[in-house]
Amino acid sequence: MPKILVIEDEAAIRRVLVKILSEENDKYELEEAEDGLKGLEAIKNEDYDLVLCDIKMPKMDGVEVLEAVKKIKPEIPMVMISGHGDLDTAVNTMRLGAFDYISKPPDLNRLLNTVRNALDRKELVVENKKLKRKVSKNYEMVGESAAISQIKDMIEKVAPTDARVLITGPNGTGKELVAHWLHEKSERSVGPMVEVNCAAIPGELIESELFGHVKGSFTGANKDRAGKFEAANGGTIFLDEIGDMSLSAQAKVLRALQENKIQRVGSDKDIKVNVRVVAATNKNLQKEIEDGKFREDLYHRLAVILISVPGLNDRRDDIPLLIEYFSEKIAEEQGTSKKTFSDKAVNLLQEYDWTGNIRELRNVVERLIILGEKEVTENDVKLFASK
Repeated sequence: MPKILVIEDEAAIRRVLVKILSEENDKYELEEAEDGLKGLEAIKNEDYDLVLCDIKMPKMDGVEVLEAVKKIKPEIPMVMISGHGDLDTAVNTMRLGAFDYISKPPDLNRLLNTVRNALDRKELVVENKKLKRKVSKNYEMVGESAAISQIKDMIEKVAPTDARVLITGPNGTGKELVAHWLHEKSERSVGPMVEVNCAAIPGELIESELFGHVKGSFTGANKDRAGKFEAANGGTIFLDEIGDMSLSAQAKVLRALQENKIQRVGSDKDIKVNVRVVAATNKNLQKEIEDGKFREDLYHRLAVILISVPGLNDRRDDIPLLIEYFSEKIAEEQGTSKKTFSDKAVNLLQEYDWTGNIRELRNVVERLIILGEKEVTENDVKLFASK
């Protein structure tokens, strides 16, 4: 049931607004406040789906209420009520984050349409938050080992800054999870997180992929196209497997980091970008530098903070937690009941040599869930988890 607060110092207008809304929809839960201070106190203590707020009020005017609400509960849509002389102020409240404004005396259709639209917007914001939480769950870092705890602590310290981070570790260890945590715990989490797998893009196309191109710059460039750096503006770009990037692309990435500017392929026009760069690699970049395959100056630009993700064999204490996590996730994905693993089955899996790391463990857990009994046993592991 939508909960609406009406803040209005004129009792007659307050009654009219409440009457109109209650007659429109008897499922609206309506509350009243006679001034801005009481209204703000109610908002602090209750959860509202919409607030109608007068602009000219004693003690605390509507603009002050709006500014305060946007700081403490920015998701609540605020519709401002303006007298004839308040129209300029009402328009200004839109710049401050108000959803809309209605004039006195309130027009019935305008009021009802604004209320419906505002409630729809609130519902959309709530759904988006739920979706973001669901997406975030996909990048959950599972584990309580000393190595993982140290990584989590480092993320907490580094994420709020704009420091560049280089994540190292073998394939399948979850380097992308670290990158997503860095983004989601940063001030840039409201912006985009753009991922680029440098190893998956042919060398001749990597520059176009990263920086975009202009029409006619090469065969197949039929129109102007923005690159990943532009797409990540205001957010984070994750350059996975950066050790596989060509030297020419490395030079352009270096310039982007030095000057916060990029140029599309085939253009000499600078485009400003505001991007945090997080990179990852499974290669020894110091060895790559010695072999002339990676630029030392780019390495030092990227490796302001170094995070090394251990292989699963170095964090075996986390295997029971990972099995539990994957069991729940796979059951949710497949729409089936969650299967349990016997203690002996878990102990046996802890003894395996996990060359494929967490990625391999997930595949084995899924195989055991599909092929094993209701409780996955030690015998199931011997039969179905063999290398």
